[in-house]
Amino acid sequence: MLLPTTMTQPAAPLASIPQRPAAPHVPDSVLDRLAKATSGSLTTQLYIKGIRQPVLHGLTPLSKKMKPFAGRAYTMRFIPAREDVDRYDNLTTSPSADNLQWVGVEQIEPGHVLVIDSNQDGRAASMGNMLITRMMMRGARGVITDGTFRDGTELSEMDFPIWCTGVTATTRLSYHHVADLNVPIGCAGVAVYPGDVIHGDGDNITVIPAHMAEEMADLCEKRDDIEAYLALRVQAGEALWGLYPPSDATRQQHKQWVADGRPPIPAAKPAGER
Repeated sequence: MLLPTTMTQPAAPLASIPQRPAAPHVPDSVLDRLAKATSGSLTTQLYIKGIRQPVLHGLTPLSKKMKPFAGRAYTMRFIPAREDVDRYDNLTTSPSADNLQWVGVEQIEPGHVLVIDSNQDGRAASMGNMLITRMMMRGARGVITDGTFRDGTELSEMDFPIWCTGVTATTRLSYHHVADLNVPIGCAGVAVYPGDVIHGDGDNITVIPAHMAEEMADLCEKRDDIEAYLALRVQAGEALWGLYPPSDATRQQHKQWVADGRPPIPAAKPAGER
């Protein structure tokens, strides 16, 4: 005997795709505190809290006038260019879906850091001097790509943080299409969500989840202070055992040193030096 079959109707498509809630807004006061943190303390504290690899590996500062900074991520996502879309005549002087890069630049607000996902493809420049200058004038705190920029000579003289993998004159249109703005991206192998804090110093670019920003500022201020104290003691000739990482006794000695007004700790001469 054949049993009747029940036809299953396919579920209707969702009216909208679920979205992650927006990141908490990180105030400028916290950004300013984080800008003073060292990347060493910051990455160590993030590791302790479970963030294993927050550094955008392989990027170097293009601007000679390096200064520490921290800002809120505004993201730009590239996909490979296609010849029927990425034409020179699509560089319109009014907002256009085929020229989202100009739109993104004009969306930048004070405190933003533009982070570009160029698929780690440096064959064409992510952008150049004109757009970067415009963002600087709009109050951006830096611009970062895991690809290249053009106009390297001009950019290297700007008093503005610019990080990339190198310089090429090849126009973006040759290889890159700006597909989306202010969405989660990957940059140099690290996830970046809009509103994350982007920290830069002379060594690295580090991504801090927005919800951890204030906690990181608190932890790094404490860590950087004791690390500076420990460095003085190492320069004074002390061994690492019990000193670094600091034991409970060493932490107490640091507190007493602070209470005593941070007296000088004279450096010793390296062994064998006359």
